Amino acid sequence: MATRIPLGGAGSSSYIHNYQLQGRYIPAHHNVMTAHGSAGRHSLSTSHSRKVAGVQQGRVSDLAKKRMGEVSAWASKAQKMKKKRLGDKILSERVRDLVPESQAYMDLLVFERKLDATIARKRLEIQEMLRRPLKEKRKLRLFISHHFFTTEPESGEGPGIPQWELKIEGVLLEEGGAQADAKTKSKFSSFFNNVVIELDKELYGPDNHLAEWHRSSSSSSSSSSSAELDGFTVTRPGEGTVKCTILLTLNYQPIQYKLTSKLARLLGVHTATRPDIINAVWQYIKSNRLQDPQEREYINNDKYFQQIFEVPRMKFTEIPNRLQGLLSSPDPIIINHLINADAPDQKRTACYDIEVDVVSPNPAVTVSLLCSLFLH
Repeated sequence: MATRIPLGGAGSSSYIHNYQLQGRYIPAHHNVMTAHGSAGRHSLSTSHSRKVAGVQQGRVSDLAKKRMGEVSAWASKAQKMKKKRLGDKILSERVRDLVPESQAYMDLLVFERKLDATIARKRLEIQEMLRRPLKEKRKLRLFISHHFFTTEPESGEGPGIPQWELKIEGVLLEEGGAQADAKTKSKFSSFFNNVVIELDKELYGPDNHLAEWHRSSSSSSSSSSSAELDGFTVTRPGEGTVKCTILLTLNYQPIQYKLTSKLARLLGVHTATRPDIINAVWQYIKSNRLQDPQEREYINNDKYFQQIFEVPRMKFTEIPNRLQGLLSSPDPIIINHLINADAPDQKRTACYDIEVDVVSPNPAVTVSLLCSLFLH
């Protein structure tokens, strides 16, 4: 920016042009400049101009330091006002003696601290819940069917070979019993970790009486949905009645565990995830006041906990390790099916409903609802 500075009196018509760049004074010419004024002829040398520039630069630097100090002091004061200490809120004993109603104010301070702690804990619980996939209970309808047929021999001569075929399929039901949309439905095998079909060992021998499917580590990932199956089929030779046992192990996400009978009866939980089991243990401890009043990290076991954990006293941090021996894999679903050639067609298909956990079809709505209710 160019600024014109008069050097003469009121009637002077001569000016020195100077340029200010970032607070520094830069003379327009390095040679001697002259001006006409009432006092006569004056000369400004280059050294004098540099001296003036240094003075102005020093003034600007001092002003900047002063402003920065004011800004820093204001920010520090605002931070202290924002985070007001509890000691500033507590009334002195003299004030409490003069104002008997001040005890109600002190009670409100205690209640405020408890309320803040509860809100902070609830926020953490809700945030942890939102990290998990939102799921709901749905019904998976199983269809187990069989039929008999005859295949021609490879040589093309002679009688055909009688065989039977067993099929296990299923569909996920919507609310009201309707089938799920084909575009959004999950494949049948995605609901299971293991499927075992056990046939009569006396008929098919020790090497051919089992048909098994186990989920591999590659198919357990969400990106490998193409590896999932729409159903399972088993074919064996035979034309008589065959007894078979079908064992289905559900694919729990997250993983669930089965509790021992004593612990399950005590907590009222049969199968659950590890965090849910630990939470159930903690709720039992709180409801029965088993936490040590002096040493809060210790749990004084009652007679039921002593029978289960086999110690009279334990730390709360030891509970996850002590639960290791009390948890096991959930029991499979067992279905007994009879493959009978003499049965009519309508009895060759059996139907079963099992309860499964599926990801909520519209999790965004649920998340936004929870956020609006609890996080604001």
